[in-house]
Amino acid sequence: MYMWLEVLFMLILILISAQLFSNALEYFGERIDISTGVTGSIFAAISTALPETTVPILAIIAGTSDRQINEEISVGAILGAPLMLSTLSTFIMASSIIKKRGINGYIKPESTGFQRDMNFFLVAFTLGALAMFLPIEPNYMRILFSIILIFLYLVYLLLTFSASKDLVKTGHAVITSEPLFITKLGVKTNLKTILIQLFIGLILLVAGAKGFIHGIHAVADSIGVPVLLLSLLIIPIATELPEKVNSVIWVRKNQDTLGFGNITGAMVFQGTLLPALGILLTPWQPSRIVLTGILITYIGTAWLRFTMTSRGIKIKFLFLNGLLYVTYLGIVLF
Repeated sequence: MYMWLEVLFMLILILISAQLFSNALEYFGERIDISTGVTGSIFAAISTALPETTVPILAIIAGTSDRQINEEISVGAILGAPLMLSTLSTFIMASSIIKKRGINGYIKPESTGFQRDMNFFLVAFTLGALAMFLPIEPNYMRILFSIILIFLYLVYLLLTFSASKDLVKTGHAVITSEPLFITKLGVKTNLKTILIQLFIGLILLVAGAKGFIHGIHAVADSIGVPVLLLSLLIIPIATELPEKVNSVIWVRKNQDTLGFGNITGAMVFQGTLLPALGILLTPWQPSRIVLTGILITYIGTAWLRFTMTSRGIKIKFLFLNGLLYVTYLGIVLF
């Protein structure tokens, strides 16, 4: 009973802290005059990706005494995150605005940034998948692949930041739509108070996600879920909650670039830096369940990339991404 209460409490904490974080991040983006693309794809994506980043790192460095279990948790968390984002997260985001926009309505992220995110992810994810078929020893090629993935993310950062100034001029600046929450305590809105709320929101977000993961682990242990299945399915659901919640908040406020950028930017981060870590520190080898996850992620990402038009992405198209996740569950579980 206690473990279920812990999961519920941490979920509520995540929802509250996501509101604090997204509200402060909007003010931060507006204050330093950057585009919604940079705010969503870099600042929000990296910040909210902290929970799923810490899981594989901690599993490798300070996990259990069983090295194989640590490696399975790490590989599953690394590959499960983009699978979750490209399928279930986009479906949940679309579902949250059906009533408001209709099933034939659109989600309209800024197109150049969205396409850049998807292109970088597909290239990086391909390299990460190919690295699974490299020999473990000698590991020169694995080191090379890891360096290329890290370099790709640096190039991505440069291109995203360089595009920001022109996007702001063409109407893609961050515009706040409600007061900074911390001002309800009687303080003024300035850079200091914005950063304080941003920091508090981020700390609570990470703490909530970590607590949620702990609760999910306890629940999984009690019902006898295998470790690899846990790391591929349950851990990503827990660690991706910040992205899901923030994206829902933003699209419901018509901040589609922030909402989608939070997801696609996190995918680029998780498709470059985390696989680089996995390639270097784990056997990083294919298995039937892992390759199935990779294939589903490819299909979901390609569907997002090529259904994007000048008007955006139709909400009903994102229901396929939800179906892909259900398909993956069916294959893996049965």
